[in-house]
Amino acid sequence: MKSLLRWLLGGSMIFAGLSHLFWARKEFRAQVPEWATDVVPIDTDGVVVASGAVEVMLGSALLALPKERRRIGRILAAFFVAVFPGNVAQYVHHRDGFGLDTDTKRLARLFFQPVLVAWALWSTSPDRD
Repeated sequence: MKSLLRWLLGGSMIFAGLSHLFWARKEFRAQVPEWATDVVPIDTDGVVVASGAVEVMLGSALLALPKERRRIGRILAAFFVAVFPGNVAQYVHHRDGFGLDTDTKRLARLFFQPVLVAWALWSTSPDRD
């Protein structure tokens, strides 16, 4: 089960990263907090492209480097924590994106982020005998 969920997570990360780069860039811009461009010296679109590239790399590494899966899982969990302020900004500033067109939907999305963190950590943890 762990292997299946790890592969699903890796594939999902690659898909999400590619969508950042190609067909969903406008949607992802809704999640970039205003202060992000102060922290990272690039514009909003650059933040979206950079985070998409990171997602593709993490998803690919998760699938291609099985001996490093524990380390990659921790990095991926940290990434999910790092992008959480974008989800908060989307909620606080009432920005639509990805069908999150009400405050209720945007708030519910916030509670999914810990699930992603747990998924990354659990699916990459060592198997116990």
